[in-house]
Formats: sequence, structure tokens, C-alpha cells
Amino acid sequence: MTVVKITSAEVAERAGVSQSAVSRVFTPGASASRKTAEKVRKAAMELGYRPNALARAMVSGKSRIIGLVVAYLENQFYPDVLEKLSNALQAEGYHVLIFMASQTAGNIEGVVDEILDYQVDGIIAASVAMTSDLSERCRAAGVPMVLFNRSQDTPHMSAVTSDNIAGGRKVAEFLIAGGHQKIGYIAGWEGASTQRDREAGFTQGLKDAGTTLHKRGVGNFGMEDARAATLEMFSEDAPDAVFVANDHMAMAVMDTLRFELGLKVPEDVSVVGYDDVPTAAWPAYGLTTVRQPANRMVAETVDILLSKINDIDVNPRKVEIDGPLVLRKSARVPEGWTE
Repeated sequence: MTVVKITSAEVAERAGVSQSAVSRVFTPGASASRKTAEKVRKAAMELGYRPNALARAMVSGKSRIIGLVVAYLENQFYPDVLEKLSNALQAEGYHVLIFMASQTAGNIEGVVDEILDYQVDGIIAASVAMTSDLSERCRAAGVPMVLFNRSQDTPHMSAVTSDNIAGGRKVAEFLIAGGHQKIGYIAGWEGASTQRDREAGFTQGLKDAGTTLHKRGVGNFGMEDARAATLEMFSEDAPDAVFVANDHMAMAVMDTLRFELGLKVPEDVSVVGYDDVPTAAWPAYGLTTVRQPANRMVAETVDILLSKINDIDVNPRKVEIDGPLVLRKSARVPEGWTE
């Protein structure tokens, strides 16, 4: 079967317009009258014409493609965020290519090289660690990058996160107000800025209340590591409350406490997470947690990235968005406490 490729010149002839008018109709952001656009699209549909996005990118120097890097999808927070980011970018006329990397900076180097090979207009790196060398390489290539749910001290790197320090402090204040005496913390991957800041806010909140962390474990943002950390933490002199660095781990902690150690949540031990993923609201967990304001974080990320695409010299921005503590049944609620 021979496939005949329809050209823009044929569409222009059928629609009775110039070839440049056809080009404008199929170029996001270009100007064309409503009447012209209707005629061109009608002719294109009748002829079976599809514009060549790659060819258009070669001419314009813009691919209209955003590279989206994510480290792991086991955490429900990220599939939801990827959908929101994709929808927001598509609404602005961009296509999204998703690349998988590990959480460590070493693995992402090859991924960034691959992304740049696609001539992307910008990069969003979600839950991955970046080195200053990699961010400088992207800058040299003229490709702006925004970190999502991660940050770094490099001044020229834009980043959008929740206010992790404030979130950690809220959890400390909540547990102290609930009368807890032995408070534990299960950390995420210790190379992550989110982990560092949540713990910093939490321990500072405890210190401000005149107490210190009773026990600490490391769950590396994984369910199996969180289970192991829980078993170790509760083997002796067990805490009466535990703050877990994200919901993904917190649900593993709750399962381990209830089904392996025979403890009641929250009667024996209160558990608080961070993210407010959909499963946190399920009756099986009813997890008290700090909500990451995903919609606002996505909107800020897209706004920063598009600003940088339009003007590479725009100053970088670091945005921290406060999120509420969502009260459910996994933690004892202090008398008179309101969200």
C-alpha cells in the first residue's frame, strides 16, 4: 500500500489561502484569523494532512517539547503530579517527554544528555538530585531547568517545593500539643533537600518546645526500608509517636505497627506523614499528614519554566508554598486543636 503524503501547499490550494497562512494556523502562538483557521483546518481534515512538528522545530528553533525527569513512581504523589504537569504544559501548547532516573545525582547525568539530544525547550526535574555541573551544562545549552519538589543551594537554579521546614515544625507542634513524650522520626533518602528540610523543621520544633528527638530511623522513601526502620525503632523503648518523611513510607510504618507488632494506631502510637496522597484518606489508613499543595506547585513550576523559555536571562526563582496539616485518625488530636 502506497501512502501519499499531503503537503501544506496542497492544503493551501484547497483552502484558498497562502502556504504561510497554513503554517501560521498550525504553529502554536502564531496569529491567524478565525475564518482562515476554519478554512485551513477543514481542508486539512478533508485531505488527511498532519503538520510535521519536527520540521517545524528545525525551522523555528523551538521543539515545543519539555523533558520531565522523575526518579520513582512508587510514591503516589508523583503520578498525580506528572498528570498535572503534563496537562498544564499541554494547555500552553507543549508536548511532554518523560524520562526515568534514580534519586542520586550520578545516574541523572546520562539522562540529561539524552534529554538534550531531543532538543527540548526546557526541563523539569522532579524528585531528583542535580549537581552544579549538570545545571551549568543545561544553562550552556540554553535549556532552562526547574527543580520540582527538590531544591539546591546553587543560586542560579530555579526550584519549587512546599515549605518543608514549616511543615516539619507544624508536625512537631502538633505532637507536642498532643502530650507525646517519646517522639521518633523516620527519614527519607538523606540526599534529598525535602528530607533535610522536613527533619530540620521538625527537630527545631521539638527544640523550641524544650524536648529532643527520642529515636531516628532511615526509610530512604521506600516501603521495605521504612518497615525495617520501624521494626528497629520499636524493638525497645518504643516511641509513642512517629513522624514519617512521606506518606508512602508512613503507610508501611502503620502496617508494620499494626500487623507485625500488634500495636494500635493512634492508641499506642500516633503516626504522621507528609504529602497527602490519595491513599492517605482511605479508611484503612486515615493518615494525618502535611499536604503538599500540588496544584499551586505545578502552576508555579510551569510559570517559571515558560518565563525562562521566553527569556533565558530572567532571574531564577525559588518558591516555597505552605501546606496545611490535614487531621485524620492516625494521630491523637490535642484537645481544642483545629486545622
